[in-house]
Amino acid sequence: MLEKQAALIKHLELNLEDEKPIYQEAYNRFEYGDQEYLVCTDEEADEEAKDYIKQSVWAFNSSFLQCHTDIDSEILEAAQEKCEGANEMIYNSIKDFDDFVSDAISSDGRGHFMSSYDGYEHEETINDTEYYIYRTN
Repeated sequence: MLEKQAALIKHLELNLEDEKPIYQEAYNRFEYGDQEYLVCTDEEADEEAKDYIKQSVWAFNSSFLQCHTDIDSEILEAAQEKCEGANEMIYNSIKDFDDFVSDAISSDGRGHFMSSYDGYEHEETINDTEYYIYRTN
């Protein structure tokens, strides 16, 4: 965990004199003042993105969904009016979810899904390990 905190300190360009401490809220989640961050290894970031995408398939563009479900976009749009209520049905209609996730990340990047603040993914290296940082508020 100390390496993740060090990666965030490096990203925020903090020094020892900075008054606000970094608090760890959960396994990969940190707070600095009123800002919240997600700090992950590459593998963890892939899993976090996959989980987020799984919970939000209902919100994807209907033409993108059509390519991965073979359901007409007009039918998908009607289902999407139920918002989160349509998520399970749309998720179960996806032919290959891993391919869907890969295609979504290739199109928009992980930051789009994981950084609700600005959509960016930042990278810092600590002890030869890459850490990916996302601001979540």
